Amino acid sequence: MSLFNRLFRAEEPTRLSEVSQKVQKMLANDRREFDLAMSALLGDAAWEDVWGELRSLDREVNRLEREIRRHLLVHASVYGAIETPAVLVYMSIVKDIERVGDYAKNLLDLARDGASFQGLPSEELWREFWWEGVSTFIGDAAEAFRAWDGETARRLLSQGDEFLSHADKRVSTIVRGDDQWEQQVARALALRYLKRVVAHIMNLLTALVMP
Repeated sequence: MSLFNRLFRAEEPTRLSEVSQKVQKMLANDRREFDLAMSALLGDAAWEDVWGELRSLDREVNRLEREIRRHLLVHASVYGAIETPAVLVYMSIVKDIERVGDYAKNLLDLARDGASFQGLPSEELWREFWWEGVSTFIGDAAEAFRAWDGETARRLLSQGDEFLSHADKRVSTIVRGDDQWEQQVARALALRYLKRVVAHIMNLLTALVMP
């Protein structure tokens, strides 16, 4: 039995479904926020044109997080210390999900400040590896979480490690001065933000492989 089902085993199935749907909605919003931010950073959209939607999505994520955390606190108060570890894990999970949206806003802030990776020699890498790759990573993680699929989670955790390693190498190249292309500061910051997005999703996936 999954941790999620153990946590809510004493409650009606409708309650379990409601919480699960809220988690999925948060993740869907996160992915959309990320896509909006990257579209601005890569010159496909003006940051002003996506800012409103991104902020609206992020506010909904924050609201859903509060609702889930409130439910978890009530659950812990009713069922006592035996459920506390599972409650703490889930509080951590929803916080990780919420933080993805924060880093999407950070990425959009780079575009607002004038950063654009359009036309760079590495534009294709930014589009395919970072934008499409991380967006798909978020979506795949959401599906693995919905199905509580530990095998898929392990595969995605390995993929996440590849993202983190690649980001570290690129940042080190910039810091050493071996990268002479434009937008060095913006690219280094974007890579740091992307690392945090991936790391927070990996924290979510880790819950699926916990004993």
